[in-house]
Amino acid sequence: MITNKRYRIVIRCSQCGEKYILRGRQNEQGEYETGFKRCVCGNEAHLHVDATPE
Repeated sequence: MITNKRYRIVIRCSQCGEKYILRGRQNEQGEYETGFKRCVCGNEAHLHVDATPE
């Protein structure tokens, strides 16, 4: 089930406090696809993700 609905994704790093605002779509597993890989501090695992529909 792929939805075409776009989401506003806010990603916050729990290590350095950096905040990223991106747009993305939800994939079949329920995860959000934005192309985001890791924070500038190198953190890849401890991220807080909030999503709201556009």
